[in-house]
Amino acid sequence: MKINDYERQLGPAEIAAGEHRELVGGLWEELGALQIGYLRAQGLRADHHLVDVGCGALRGGIHFIQYLDPGHYHGIDINASLIDAGKRELAQLGLEWKAPRLLVNDAFELHRFDMQFDVAIATSVFTHLPLNHILRCLVEVRRVLRPGGCFHATFFEAPGPAHLDPLPHSPGGIVTYLDADPYHYGADEIRWVAGNAGLQAQRVGAWGHPRDQQMWVFSDPAPAQ
Repeated sequence: MKINDYERQLGPAEIAAGEHRELVGGLWEELGALQIGYLRAQGLRADHHLVDVGCGALRGGIHFIQYLDPGHYHGIDINASLIDAGKRELAQLGLEWKAPRLLVNDAFELHRFDMQFDVAIATSVFTHLPLNHILRCLVEVRRVLRPGGCFHATFFEAPGPAHLDPLPHSPGGIVTYLDADPYHYGADEIRWVAGNAGLQAQRVGAWGHPRDQQMWVFSDPAPAQ
């Protein structure tokens, strides 16, 4: 999936036909269930406030909204038509009463929610972004994380920094690149961009993603002893 593909605006007929589920990468049920299972294993509680960065049509959001207390889910995405598709998914499941807050924004301006978050997640977002966009996102996330909060985000990993060659990933058959979408990054590059955003990065690694995306967790640096 290319960024330009993702930014394509779907019409009402396309949304009614379910095309939004493919635009966000398919694997609708599998990846939705994977995300909620992962975060619950990491300690997500129903009373936590969560922001879903690049929430799309709520592939994971549906599961988070079902689990979280009313008003505790917040989703942000660049694509207005996918937000509309997510609202349709919510209506079909009768979940509007959970009062999720959804925002269309192209600059990761999470402060617009006027909320501090316990947990943030970005699944299949940084895999499509150049490093300077990731830096902007991390800076914005840090501004809205509560003390002790964590930001979970997936990457395609490279064996080292500045990995010039195209890199095939298994499972999934995705080929990633240094300077084209989908992107790969080495661990040192991920830690570098985290540090420049004022965060520390911890590698979780494999978490069951069917296309070999690896999980990292960003948080405030531990205070010096």
